[in-house]
Amino acid sequence: MASSWCPRGLKLANKLSPQQAVALAYLEHSGAPKVVAKGQGLIAEQIIQKAKESGVFVHESRELVSLLMNVDLDQQIPPGLYQAIAELLAWVYQIENKEFSTEGKS
Repeated sequence: MASSWCPRGLKLANKLSPQQAVALAYLEHSGAPKVVAKGQGLIAEQIIQKAKESGVFVHESRELVSLLMNVDLDQQIPPGLYQAIAELLAWVYQIENKEFSTEGKS
């Protein structure tokens, strides 16, 4: 990832019952992404709703959410998840750049 890229955030949702959600944030020069919010049921729904209202990308991944639910708030993701999260953030970055390029051409 380019060092100048600083995404607004990323929310991961799990469609299990009860619903679970984890919010990640990655800031330039901060090391690895951090878990900034997580919850189940109503809390998960609120995390997802707030993300959508804020224009933050929401990705559904049952397995990834299950792993991230074990990370404490304000803690960096574990090294074992770096590759998966890096690929996901790179994909979000590409989507956001395409949307920005398309908006700039109108």
